[in-house]
This record gives sequence, C-alpha cells and structure tokens, in this order.
Amino acid sequence: MKRVVIGLLGTKLDSGFDISRWDTWRPTVSLFQHDDLLWDRLELLADPAFAKISARVLEDVRTVSPETEARLHEVSFGADPWDLQAVYAALHDWARGYRFDREHEEYFIHITTGTHIAQISLFLLNEAGTLPGKLIQTSPPPSLHSRNTPQPGYSVIDLDLSKYDQLSTRFQREQAEATDFLKSGIATRNEGFNRLIERIEQVALRSQAPMLLTGPTGAGKSLLARRIYELRQQRGGLSGNFVEVNCATLTGDTAASALFGHRRGSFTGAQKDRPGLLREADGGLLLLDEIGELGADEQAMLLRALEDKTFLPVGADQPVTSDFQLIAGTNRDLRAAVAGGRFREDLLARIHLWTFELPALAQRREDIAPNLEYELERYRRAHQREAGFNKEAKQAFLRFAEAPDTPWRGNFRDLNAAVTRMATLAPRGRIRVEEVTEEIQRLRENWHRPGGAPRSEAADLTAILDADALADLDPFDRVQLAYVAAVCRRSNTLSGAGREIFAISRNKRTVTNDADRLKKYLAKFRLTFEALRPQ
Repeated sequence: MKRVVIGLLGTKLDSGFDISRWDTWRPTVSLFQHDDLLWDRLELLADPAFAKISARVLEDVRTVSPETEARLHEVSFGADPWDLQAVYAALHDWARGYRFDREHEEYFIHITTGTHIAQISLFLLNEAGTLPGKLIQTSPPPSLHSRNTPQPGYSVIDLDLSKYDQLSTRFQREQAEATDFLKSGIATRNEGFNRLIERIEQVALRSQAPMLLTGPTGAGKSLLARRIYELRQQRGGLSGNFVEVNCATLTGDTAASALFGHRRGSFTGAQKDRPGLLREADGGLLLLDEIGELGADEQAMLLRALEDKTFLPVGADQPVTSDFQLIAGTNRDLRAAVAGGRFREDLLARIHLWTFELPALAQRREDIAPNLEYELERYRRAHQREAGFNKEAKQAFLRFAEAPDTPWRGNFRDLNAAVTRMATLAPRGRIRVEEVTEEIQRLRENWHRPGGAPRSEAADLTAILDADALADLDPFDRVQLAYVAAVCRRSNTLSGAGREIFAISRNKRTVTNDADRLKKYLAKFRLTFEALRPQ
C-alpha cells in the first residue's frame, strides 16, 4: 500500500528561506529525514496567504525525498485562525472533498504543526472518521548544535483508549453523557432501549449517512431526531438548520415545491422564488417524518438529492445543491410498501443503512415511572406552574400505567396528555387520587374502539384456529392466546411483540431472547407470527 501523510503548514516552525534553514528543525521537512519512514505522497494544507512559505517547504521536501509526490492544497481558515468553528469547518470541507482510497493507501495525519485549534480540529475529524488514518507526531532532536546531531524524532500515536485508564474513563463518561442527552436526561431502565440509544449515539457522531427511525406513532421519533441534531451541533458536526416536515402533510402539486423549492412563475400562485426545505437544511439535518407518505415523483427527486446532493426545483433549468443529513421516520413497514408498489426499492435501500426501531411505551413499562417525572418537569417549564403527585396518587397511577393490559395506544403522546390534564385539574398543582381515577377512566374511554371490548385487546381466535383446536383449549389458554395474538397483530416484528409480552419477566432473566420465546409459545398452537399479521 502507498503511504500518504496529510499535514498543515507550520507558518513559523516550517519557515526559512536562506541556507541556514537546514540548521533548524522544521517539522514538515523532518518527516522526510528518516531512513525507516518513506512516504509516497505529501498532502500539505496551507492558507493562501502563506503561498511563499508553502512553495519553499514543498521544494525542500522534494530535495530531501525525490521519490515523494508533494502536493499543495489551499485551505482558507478565515481572518481568525483561533476560531474553532471556522477552522473546523474549513478542514471538514476539505476532508469531505478529498478522495480517500483506503484499499490501496495508508494515511497518516501530522498533528505537530498549525495552531492548537487546528490540531484539535484534526483530532476531532480523525476521531469522527471524516479524516481517516493514524496520527503522527514529530519532535526536534535533543540538540541542534552538537557536532553529531541526532535525527529528529517521530511517533505514531496509539489511540487505543483501553491502554490509558484515565482517558478511557473520560471517554466512557463522555459517551454516557451523550446517550443521556439523547434520552433527554431520563434514567430509562429498559435494557433493550438503552442499548438502542448507545448504538444511535455511535452512529450519530461517526456517520453522515441517512438514518431510518421506525416505530409506532408517538414513540418519540421526532424528539429523538432533534436531540441527534443538537448532539451533533455540540460536537461540531453540523452548522446548518434542523428542518422537520411530516410527509403526510405534503399532498398534490405543492409537495415537490415544499421540498425542493420552485422558481417564480413556474405554476399558478408562484409569485416569488421558494428555496424549499432541502435548501433550508443545507449543512444541517432534515427530518422527513412519515416518509412512506411521499408521492412517487417526490421519492425519485429525493433519491437523486441523497446520491448527488443536487436536485431541480420546480420550474428551474439548473440544478441546485444541498448537503444535508437525512433522518427518515415511519410507522409503516416500508418493505411491505415496496412490495405493494407504493415505495421505491432503491430509495429504501439508500435510507436503510442505519435503521433503528423505537419500541412502543407498552414495550417499556419499566420506563413509565422515569418518563412520568420527565413529563411533569415539561409541564412545569411550559406552564410556569408547580405540579406533582401525592404518594397515594402516584402509586395508583403507576399501578394502572404499568399493568400488562394497559395498551397505551398513543404511546408517549397519551402519557404527556394524561400528565397535562391531571396537573391542570389538580388543586394547587397537587395531583390526588381523585384526578388519577378520573384520568384512568378518560384514557380507557379514549382507547375504546366501537365494536371492540372496552378494556381488552382480545383477538378473535376463530380467525386463526379451527373448531377442533378451539375445542381443545382451556378457558385460561383462550384468554392468554387471544392477548398474544392481538399484540402480534399490531407489532411490526417478532422481537417487538416478544418484548411487550414478556416486559416484566424478561427483567428477571440473565439471557433474554423474546423472539425465540414467543416463537415457541405460538408453535404449541401450530401458529406463526407471520400468520397472525394482518394481510
């Protein structure tokens, strides 16, 4: 493999024009003065204001190492080289535009030269994977004036944090802070959900690829997407806006205009240019919630925008560009939509690289208590009014909320609405058993569906079992199987159904395989999860 070093011009340490420059240590040139360190190419990044120094350094590198291809890249760092945002953005843009060939080339990032801000930026870009390679540091010889001057030194920095206890501890603490941020500070207890958030944190900080958040309505997809954006803003990865749209609201001829913009006069009512949501999200994050509702034409245009970063506004002759990260949300099975011809298979392949399924509230009953405190705090901030439960009221509400037969059809939207109503009606902000009892009745009425049982989710077993099989069932088994069948019908995956059904007992097991456990239960009745799903 070819060996390539990427480094910044040291405007002071690398300087020198007369013959005496060879008697001083210049970090960039010193990289090429080691017999055991041979380079195929140097990529030297320098501000155009220092073109004269850059030219001399490249000339000296070619003199010391004729076999090395030395190339200059002009990178403007702006008026203030100590502005972290400007320096990071300039280096980030350069790295994104550089064609790395990791199959055939090995990369090293020289971090000895440049301002501390520039060195920090290089480290962050390397850590994020935007600037891949090993970090290399050079050092002057012990004495520049002795007769037998030793060679300057160098070291490749090993970032295996497991070797450094303090750094490892700090890194773990920062990672915990990031996952806590994504969870809005809620001390969630569901192990599966916590692992999911850890994975999302890793992907959010290391990848600019699209993400797909699936799960039922009200599971928190929009809130999580905004937290991902804010986390990436904090870590220096995004400089643009957070733009959110529910695709179900984009209908007819205005859908393409809203997303991709239009030119004045392109259709009746287009009295002025409109940039469109994709342009507004340039450099930032675009959330397309309910992406399965997009029309066929908009899906095709979105695919091109994701692949080429270009698209054609309505009525325009020339394409425009926008570099945004996409987070798509859906409560539908997009694979079924592809099979039914309602969603493009190539678009699904493009957004399916990182897919995360958010569980329903009913699948995270152990998280209801901490989320209850979070909703109370949201109410206090929004209404500038104290609110809280007395002891008996809180116990009564949690008994109802955590019960296995409480469906939570609207997920966190139902929980938020319940807290808002109870806190509003509570005298002096103190929620009593009276408010809890009234709210429980209100929720049960809201969840009741005409023609169905008001307080259960029982499935009709005659639709899935023949008469002989039904005759062999005990009454207890009928009730249990009916509940299991109802959960399977509304769940997108076997694992999701298993998590909800075994929400309590799974916490007492050292090894959890909810999908296998549910599969074996259904097999006792010669049933499968797929057979229970609505056609």
